[in-house]
Amino acid sequence: MLSDSIDQLRNSSLRGLHRRRFIQTVFGAGAAAFLAGRFANAGASQGKAAAGQRVMTARGWISARDMGVTLAHEHALANFQPYQEWASRPLAYDRDEVVKVVLPHLLRVHALGCRTFVDATAAYLGRDPVLLRRLSEKSGLHVLTVTGNYAADDYKHLPPWVYTLSAEALAQRWIDEWTGGIDGTGIRPGFIKLGFNGGSLSEVEQKLIHAGAIAHLKTGLTIGAHTGPAVSAFEQLTVLEKEGVHPSAWIWIHAQNEKDPARHIEAARRGAWVEFDGIGPETLTLHVTLVTRMRDEGLLDHVLISQDAGWYRVGRPGGGTFRSYETVFTEFVPALRAKGFSASEIETLLVRNPAKAFAISIRGAAERG
Repeated sequence: MLSDSIDQLRNSSLRGLHRRRFIQTVFGAGAAAFLAGRFANAGASQGKAAAGQRVMTARGWISARDMGVTLAHEHALANFQPYQEWASRPLAYDRDEVVKVVLPHLLRVHALGCRTFVDATAAYLGRDPVLLRRLSEKSGLHVLTVTGNYAADDYKHLPPWVYTLSAEALAQRWIDEWTGGIDGTGIRPGFIKLGFNGGSLSEVEQKLIHAGAIAHLKTGLTIGAHTGPAVSAFEQLTVLEKEGVHPSAWIWIHAQNEKDPARHIEAARRGAWVEFDGIGPETLTLHVTLVTRMRDEGLLDHVLISQDAGWYRVGRPGGGTFRSYETVFTEFVPALRAKGFSASEIETLLVRNPAKAFAISIRGAAERG
């Protein structure tokens, strides 16, 4: 029974250990208060982007101040069928089974202090807003979902109409999901997720980022761009700026895949969000180095961190091997503390920055962060 597994989770590794003392042990006494939720009323410290602004979740509006500790790029479910195969023979899955697999992992990070979970699963890669709303209701986490289209993975997941529509018409599809909800569910996206292959922009990729600019200026939704290497990232920034969109409306997803740290610094200095989202036990040294360098350059307030983890994979028994969402809390933050990061700096990464990045706000060319 699902209820039994939840009870087992609640009584397992934290049994016999007072929650506050556990948080202090993992994060250090200085960080314990905010991870316990005690920064919930410190909205003024989150900057002007959070003050008075809101975020759209699968259950509706919340104040940006209420996001709390946020995982900025994760996945509950993924379906990697090419679009044409999905359109003709979609793999079936049972939402109840997915909830049974994913929910304990969400409850675990909720117990560790997480309050918002950004699901970055793109359209036609397993985006399921109804599932995400259920998981949000059962876990107590705020959950964001997406609009947009995904050209990465060699265009396998692009519907044919993306090639034929104008950028304006493509953007209107995303705007319609913002105003009317996704696929008749009434659930609205929290940001625009676009996917790029990493090289110089192809014709259809140029259309995607142009459409992203149009949609942002109509909706205020942030553009999260699966990108990786800098060549694609900076071409996207050029398009956005020409269209009158400030870089602060754009997230460089998978920036850790760019090997030249000078490009991370350059993008952040232009005002973009630089996201290091592949955190796992085997990448701790790399990610600590990346984040430390940005701090030392005075650019920590342009950095997002997450794990790109989870993934109940449709078509595999039981969803395949599930990667938990815990590493940020149990290993990465302690590693930052060991490097001398203060509680305030960790709050910047996990609380302040996501509140600014995902707040619904039209950020035109005149904006400055």
